[in-house]
Amino acid sequence: MDANRKRFGILRSRSVRREIAALDPVADCQRIVRLLACYEFPFDITRCLELALFHTYGSVAVSRLLDRTGEFRKAGQKRYDDTRLLIAHFLEDGYDGAFGKPALERMNAIHARFAIPNDDFLFVLSTFIAYPIDWLARYGYRPLTGHEQLAWFTFFQAVGHRMGLADVPATWPEFAAWVQRYEAVNLVYADCNRRVADATVAIFAGWFPWPLKGAVQPAVRALISAPLRRAFGYAPAPAWLRGLIGATLALRKRIKRVIHLEQTPKLIANTGNRTYPGNNYSIETIGPSYMKDR
Repeated sequence: MDANRKRFGILRSRSVRREIAALDPVADCQRIVRLLACYEFPFDITRCLELALFHTYGSVAVSRLLDRTGEFRKAGQKRYDDTRLLIAHFLEDGYDGAFGKPALERMNAIHARFAIPNDDFLFVLSTFIAYPIDWLARYGYRPLTGHEQLAWFTFFQAVGHRMGLADVPATWPEFAAWVQRYEAVNLVYADCNRRVADATVAIFAGWFPWPLKGAVQPAVRALISAPLRRAFGYAPAPAWLRGLIGATLALRKRIKRVIHLEQTPKLIANTGNRTYPGNNYSIETIGPSYMKDR
């Protein structure tokens, strides 16, 4: 029996937070990340990692490469699913796990085709750290504790090392300061940013019935920061929409403090996806068309 199973099917298990608190945030970071992603915040972490990836497209250097490959225009949903699955596998299984390790290796193989500067990799890595911390502080049923933040940072620091990145900052405050300097230079408007952003919003819109499709871009504009919005050339969302989304997320936050309806453990990699019905895929074959023979 799962010791961390929800009580009565709707109440959060107190054992999850007790187990996290008893673990070492450095030595046990892989276990803590699994508990956070699969038990405590499965929906939130999925959503904020989507926004984290979206944020990276505000960097001219990142979006220029993505725009040049044309993957978002040709197979946007597949590219989204491939990225989500690879990240989900090493979040759930750990970067040393039987599924997590080959997922990280596959991601490295996909990137190896391109001469991507170290700083651009660091920037992308930073968003996977920052967005969950910031999102949960604002919209989660509770913020991450300092203990959990250290584990989350340590996990992605180790992922960076396994990606072969140089000069990964030793602490999150150091990394955050580095990001500010990077974004001051690179988070600026470019046509390639806008094209990749629009293609990604089109992916999101494809998940909704037609009456709601037109609301997706304004909702995205309401959720992203002003600097990122300017990097995409997006106008501000209407004040009423920002207020409505903020009120809805605040209400959800209150409800989730008491009631937890998400299935646990909710393994992100095992949720339904549009590219691989029934999750019929192998890690070794995930990736864009140019990886078929690799």
